[in-house]
Amino acid sequence: MDRVDGYAAGLLAIAEGEGRVGQVSDELFRVSRSFEQSAELRDTLTDPAVPAERKRGIVADLLGARASELTTGFVEFVVAMGRSRDLPAIASRLAEQAAAREQKAVAEVRSAVELDDATIARLEQALGEATGRRVEVKAVVDPTVLGGLVTTIGDTVIDGTVKSRLDSIRATLQREG
Repeated sequence: MDRVDGYAAGLLAIAEGEGRVGQVSDELFRVSRSFEQSAELRDTLTDPAVPAERKRGIVADLLGARASELTTGFVEFVVAMGRSRDLPAIASRLAEQAAAREQKAVAEVRSAVELDDATIARLEQALGEATGRRVEVKAVVDPTVLGGLVTTIGDTVIDGTVKSRLDSIRATLQREG
């Protein structure tokens, strides 16, 4: 088991003990996506010259009342251990491990706007029918997605964005023209 799997398994065990697997998984997922999308945050939390106390303060400010003490404490721990760069991988593995225990697949769905619960439920149903498995959707707001959705399930990427559709039409026209 590598370090990322170990961190994810440890957090999963604690979250299971507290009966908060879904909450912690969602919170860590959102934190890791913020980390991925903000170069300034990523650079600060990974810079060895930035004092640990300052990093801890940044994590506390970032999460505040938006995350449980368990998630906040875990993120602070990972940052203090100098493993900030592993946060996205840990969040993904935690979601995968938690979903696997419930015999589900995890689908990351990126959209330009926040998806409501009804839309997420419809996506879970449609993706479940398409894959033959129960699916848990992790929604990510990604301003680079211009209309539509980008869905990733394991190694499969479904690009249903307007840009993708336009590129497909352009390629068809070039082949026929």
